[in-house]
Amino acid sequence: MPIKSLAPPRASAAATLQQRAWWNGAFLLVGALVATALAALPARAQIGSTAPVRIGVVGPFTGASADFGVPMLNGIRMAVDEINAGGGYLGRPLELVVKDDAANPDQGRKVSQELLAEKVVATIGFCNTGVAMKAIDLFQDAKSPLIVPCSSGTAVTAKYPPAESYIFRVQGRDALQAPFMVEDIVKRGWDKVAIFADKTGYGEGGYNDVVAALAAKNLKPVHVARFDLGVKDLTAELTAARSAGANVVFSYTVGQENAVIANGKKTLGWKVPQVGPWTLSFPFFLDGARDAAEGALMVQTFIAEPSNERRASFLSSYTRKFQRKLAVPMAAANAYDATYLLMYAFLGIRDGNLNGPALKESLEGKMKTYYGVVATYDKPFSATDKDAITRNMLVIGAVKNGAITFAYPEDAKRNLIIQRKQ
Repeated sequence: MPIKSLAPPRASAAATLQQRAWWNGAFLLVGALVATALAALPARAQIGSTAPVRIGVVGPFTGASADFGVPMLNGIRMAVDEINAGGGYLGRPLELVVKDDAANPDQGRKVSQELLAEKVVATIGFCNTGVAMKAIDLFQDAKSPLIVPCSSGTAVTAKYPPAESYIFRVQGRDALQAPFMVEDIVKRGWDKVAIFADKTGYGEGGYNDVVAALAAKNLKPVHVARFDLGVKDLTAELTAARSAGANVVFSYTVGQENAVIANGKKTLGWKVPQVGPWTLSFPFFLDGARDAAEGALMVQTFIAEPSNERRASFLSSYTRKFQRKLAVPMAAANAYDATYLLMYAFLGIRDGNLNGPALKESLEGKMKTYYGVVATYDKPFSATDKDAITRNMLVIGAVKNGAITFAYPEDAKRNLIIQRKQ
């Protein structure tokens, strides 16, 4: 008997209470899904261990990057709790083994070694590209699948030949985000670009991707500023960018440095837009820059507006469970979907043996369609492609009254229908 996918009922724009109740309970159908899978297994596989299935989680849960590390962890926890409520995997509960990398590459490598020593079957994690790049060889060498829900550095899924790689991602890589934003700013007539990028692996990769995207439009940056993390004043660089005639600032950094740029522009009275990747949706920017952040544009896979039943249910469930504002919705949503994709990969293994090569093969093509929050995942990975997010899933977000909303009304309408990979 085939495994049934969790597909929502056809919904109108004005959702009914009946539909809300349906979706809030939909993920409990994982139990039925698991039971179906169990019935289809050979008898010898049905007499298996009842020990928990251990899944590693690694990210920055303290320190400067915790503002998006914690939402990532919460998205994973929410998915695991729903899956366990439905029976787990063949009667085995999922158990998270959580390690804090504190956004430090050396710490990230150390805790990754610990996770592998603790025999996790797979790992979900990494927010910072520099941290990920320091550790991914450990997972690759161990043939232990790693699903990355936040780190967007292009190199993360490009380091190894796709057919051999155990590194998967549920995030729009910078080689998608940078040209997506460049195309938008050129359309708006902003063609004199100043790039402000930090000196981390993330900033370096993002800088290269923006330069390449500009070159594809026959453009070059009119000014480039590179800076260390923790910088408190960029007045001199902003003044130089203004003198160079820049009509837009493209920033590529993670933390409070984005706010330093916005506040510096405000102090100078330089009213040019600030654009960038998804990091401009982080609290460090929104809270640190306040009114100076207004109007900033950034790339998003998920905006926290209840545009359809899946997203409405996810947002309300998150608020109820964690009793707090969802600080970086995209981090939580990507991680939530990544967790369900891993569960679907488990269910694609017929004999219940969750070894690395079997999980890799299942992720690459044996999974049933998963109707997620960010996207509908129909063959999200393959032997030649380890990135689940494609360009059609991206939208431009804008800061309005201190929150992120859709920059274009047409994107808000398109967001009613969750996209599939192209």
